[in-house]
Amino acid sequence: MSNLKLSVIWQFWWLFPLIISIVGLFLSIWTVVPAPTFSLLTFGVGVPELSPWIIVINGIAFCLTFIVHKSWLSNLILLCSLIGLALSLLPLLQFPVANQRFNAEMSRVLGVDYLNKIPLELQQQMRSQPLAIADIFRGIPVPEVRTERGIIFASPDGVDLKLNLYRPLVSGKNPTLIIIYGGAWRSGSPDDYDKFSSYIAAQGYSVITIDYRHAPKYKFPLQLEDVNTALAYIQNNADELEVDLHRMSIMGRSSGGHLATLAAYQQNAPSFRSVVSYYAPSNLSEGYHAPPVPNPINTRTVLKNFLGGTPEELPELYRQASPINYPRPNLPPTLLVYGKRDHLVQPKFGRQLYDKLRATNNPAIWLEIPWAEHAFDIVFFGVSNQIVLYYTERFLALTLR
Repeated sequence: MSNLKLSVIWQFWWLFPLIISIVGLFLSIWTVVPAPTFSLLTFGVGVPELSPWIIVINGIAFCLTFIVHKSWLSNLILLCSLIGLALSLLPLLQFPVANQRFNAEMSRVLGVDYLNKIPLELQQQMRSQPLAIADIFRGIPVPEVRTERGIIFASPDGVDLKLNLYRPLVSGKNPTLIIIYGGAWRSGSPDDYDKFSSYIAAQGYSVITIDYRHAPKYKFPLQLEDVNTALAYIQNNADELEVDLHRMSIMGRSSGGHLATLAAYQQNAPSFRSVVSYYAPSNLSEGYHAPPVPNPINTRTVLKNFLGGTPEELPELYRQASPINYPRPNLPPTLLVYGKRDHLVQPKFGRQLYDKLRATNNPAIWLEIPWAEHAFDIVFFGVSNQIVLYYTERFLALTLR
C-alpha cells in the first residue's frame, strides 16, 4: 500500500511546483490589488509587509521550473513565478526612494543636523538602519520592560476605562508617550500593538496606552471626553506613573490618531511636545462624501455609527469632529504617516491636514509609504513598520529630549 502511495505521489509530483507558483502569484497580486472586502483586507495589508517572504516563495517556484519536463507546464510555472517575483519585489524596489524622501522631510522640518541633537546613548538603542531584511525573517527584538495592565482611570456610565503602563527597568520620571488605539471608534484595546509600546518604553520612556468608550453605543464627543479624562488622570498621578509632565507626546493610529490630534489641538490641551498620527481621519465630512474605492469597511456606516448621522443631518458635529478645522499657530510638531494604498482612510485627507498645519506655520512632517495599506504596522517586523519605526523613534527622541 505504501509503495502504491509513493507511486501516485511520484506520478503527480509536478503538481507541487505548480501549486507553489500559483500560491506565490496569488499572494503577490495583493501588492497592487486593493482588498474589495474586509475579510480580504488581511492580504492587502500583510503581503506588502512580508514581501521578502513572498519573494522566496516565487523564487522557489522559479527554480522548480528547471526540473519540470513538460514544456507547457514548465512555461506556466515560469510565467506565474516571474509575474509573482515582479510584483513582490515592488516594495523593496520603491524603498530606497521612499527612504530618501523621508530623510529629506525630517531634515527639512527638524534641521539637517537633527541627529546630532539626539544623545549618543539613545541613538545606540534605536534601529541603526531603516530596513533590516533579516528582521523580517527573525523578528525585531523587544527588550524587557516593566508592564502594568488594566489600571482603571474612570468608570463613566458604568464602563471601566483602563490604561496600560510600560516603563523601562530603571525607576524614575521619564519622557512620556501617550497612545490611543484605533478600531474605527468601535473596537480596540490598550493591549493593541503591545510590542511597539514595549519597544519604545525600553528606550527610556513611560508609555501609556489609554481606553475610551466605543461607538455605536457611545457617540462623539464622548470618546474625546474619555481621552481628556485619561489625560487629567495622568497629570494628577504623574509621580506614581513616572511621567515627566514637561516632556509628553501623544500618538494614535487610525481613529486613535484622530482622537490624538483632536486632543492635542484643542484649546487648553496639555503641553505636548509633539504629536504622532498614523493613517488617521482628519476631514470627516469629505471622508463621508468621497469614500475609498473599494470600500472594505463601509466608511459611511462607520461615520454614522460614530457621529449619529450624516454630514447633512449633523454639519456642526462633523465640523467639531474633524481635526482639519483645528490648526492654529503654535501647535506642537506633528508627524503624519500614511500608506499611499490606504483604502480605509485615504491619504489625501491626511495631506489636507498637513497642508493646513504648514499654512498656519506649524512644524509638520509628512511620510507617505508608496506600497502600504491601512494598519501596515500591525506587522511589527514588516517593511513599512521598519522604516516608520526608524523615523518615529528619532522624531520622539528629538522632540522629547
